[in-house]
Amino acid sequence: MTLAHHEVPTHLNVEDKVLFGLTVRQFLFVLVGCLASYALWQQAAPFGDVLRWSVAAVCAAITLAFALLRPADRALEEWLAAALLFVAAPRRTVWQPREPLSTDWRPAGGGWQELTPSLVWAEEEDR
Repeated sequence: MTLAHHEVPTHLNVEDKVLFGLTVRQFLFVLVGCLASYALWQQAAPFGDVLRWSVAAVCAAITLAFALLRPADRALEEWLAAALLFVAAPRRTVWQPREPLSTDWRPAGGGWQELTPSLVWAEEEDR
């Protein structure tokens, strides 16, 4: 009996398909989007059928767009996050020097008359 040796490729960078040819990420987007569409369908009952259908259709279209579209080989939620960061970022930055804290340069206690000079540099030269 001969044992056949098969190499399993692990370097493919391909997401696994879970259900109906969808990846886990895509399937979860579709699942959450369907639940949101159904919730909107139920909540829009008093507003009439036209608004009810249109709200559910818009929600389903957004769901399918987020699940299936990948412009420039990036997920749509990454583009949304990048757009939000761009909008939130300031357009112009101005550098101003920080005002120094007085505790950093002013001695604690009395005035300058009570200071004793620190001659650490002189002690280092003698060594």
